[in-house]
Amino acid sequence: MSQQSSASAPYDPFEEFDRHQGAETVRDPYPAFAAMRRAAPVHRVNLREMLPPGAPLPPGAADIVWVAVTHDAVAQVLRDAETFSSTGYAETMGKVMGHTILEMDAPEHGRYRALIQKAFTRGALERWEKELIGPLVNGLVDRFAARGRADLVRELTFPFPVAVIAGMIGLPEEDHDAFHRGAVELISVAIDWERAREGARKLREIFARTLEARRREPRDDLVSVLAHTELEGTRLTDDEIFAFLNLLAPAGAETTYRSSSNLLFGLLSHPDQLDAVRGSRLLVPRAIEEGLRWECPLVSIMRTATRDVTIGGVEIPAGGKVSLNLGSANRDETRYENPEEFDVFREPRAHMAFAFGPHRCLGMHLARMETRVVLETLFDRLPNLRLDPEAEDVHIAGMVFRSPRRLPVRFDPA
Repeated sequence: MSQQSSASAPYDPFEEFDRHQGAETVRDPYPAFAAMRRAAPVHRVNLREMLPPGAPLPPGAADIVWVAVTHDAVAQVLRDAETFSSTGYAETMGKVMGHTILEMDAPEHGRYRALIQKAFTRGALERWEKELIGPLVNGLVDRFAARGRADLVRELTFPFPVAVIAGMIGLPEEDHDAFHRGAVELISVAIDWERAREGARKLREIFARTLEARRREPRDDLVSVLAHTELEGTRLTDDEIFAFLNLLAPAGAETTYRSSSNLLFGLLSHPDQLDAVRGSRLLVPRAIEEGLRWECPLVSIMRTATRDVTIGGVEIPAGGKVSLNLGSANRDETRYENPEEFDVFREPRAHMAFAFGPHRCLGMHLARMETRVVLETLFDRLPNLRLDPEAEDVHIAGMVFRSPRRLPVRFDPA
């Protein structure tokens, strides 16, 4: 989703990441997920058989993975953090991110998570909305409000979340583009190991400059919190701080961009529901939750079995890698009526887009608030917002990270 020309940027980490996520080839994996659910709650999958001939496995990846596809099977794993460990991420993302809460188990996970939560309190979120997110979204809409048409992905949902997380961290604006590129390169570890390491190096340089400045002169941002807080009487090391920031970079930018884009696609492709939500702001929270259930931005996460265990009648050995298909669980027909349909009027029921348990997404309230601000701003400022009737084949695509690549719209010019 680069905003540069191919001539000025021969390598585009955004396009490369999307391409490897199946943006050009995987349009709708949900029928396959439904078939898997009907066959068994858990499936043993040989990853080598799914790769092109001669293609290597990603660094740290196992040959055999057990894929949980039903709601009950996924829930069983997420409820039992003692049996299903998160430490397996140390073999993949940990190699480039450092030691983050993503790969921590209790009690270490709880201690470090509590530090980061200081940036996501209700008061902090209210301040971020007023001082950062609202102005950012309105500033982007200013650029096209008089035009009468726009691509909401390229011009809004793609750029705004990275600017939000960069602002929360405390990065100067001149570092935002490099920060975003580095974040995407970082999570491209399964695609290009060397580029992922280079992305980690570039992020460390950006973070180090800001950290040094905040140690001297604290401000009201996340780097200042991490630089001056203590864990059990000890200040965090630079490496610990960089690891936290490495995790926040892609989590804050990629998933929110995709979830807000998915919701907008759902509404724009269902004009009656768009009109209903636009006409009653009380429906906005429902719409956000339905968008997350219907098309969660990150389809799967991983755990490692710490002992021999049985899920849904399927035996998994100690050390087995378990892939939790959150997207499939969110469309389990035993839990949701007509689960394939986007329906903001359905009876609300908890979904798994943010997972749950001790590793439930730390930034879920921020993500919801960002999406709400986007919706309310678009409704307030773009009368008669609708999908461009001349646009062809607008759709969501991807296997693990899913979103539309474009959202061309028309509206009455301001």
